[in-house]
Amino acid sequence: MDRPADQLAALVDAASALAASAIPYALIGGIAVGIHSEVPRATQDVDIAVPTGIPRDRVTAVLTTAGFDLLGEFVHSLNFRHPGGERVQVAIDEAFDDMIGRAEPLEVGGVAIAVVSKDDLIAMKERSAGDPSRRPSKALRDRADVELLRGDVPEPDEGW
Repeated sequence: MDRPADQLAALVDAASALAASAIPYALIGGIAVGIHSEVPRATQDVDIAVPTGIPRDRVTAVLTTAGFDLLGEFVHSLNFRHPGGERVQVAIDEAFDDMIGRAEPLEVGGVAIAVVSKDDLIAMKERSAGDPSRRPSKALRDRADVELLRGDVPEPDEGW
């Protein structure tokens, strides 16, 4: 059996490579929700945003040099696979540019990682949930994330 993918290793490796190359970034998405809500949140990939002013080919060169494989290029993202198998999506959207500048460094796995602020993450999730082209299941997850971030977290012993 193959070893399981390791999101923490993928996050640390991507963040370290971007920071070493002076590329601003911020952790967004499900892992950021888990960090801010202090409730573990399942997610299929590591989501990082970089400013739109950074050339895509530079981001690609930095991450492929760090061992990531480019899987696809899309209008608002670059998708990679970490050497350990984990997927990493790099979002490139003007809506994230100011949020990246306000990101807060938090220790994750012993490394300082720029994490989008809770308020910005809520705004981002509300925007995604309200997008009429968003798949309904993803929009529901975004709405649930907003509630987690606003404090609707389960008690450890609350049961079903």
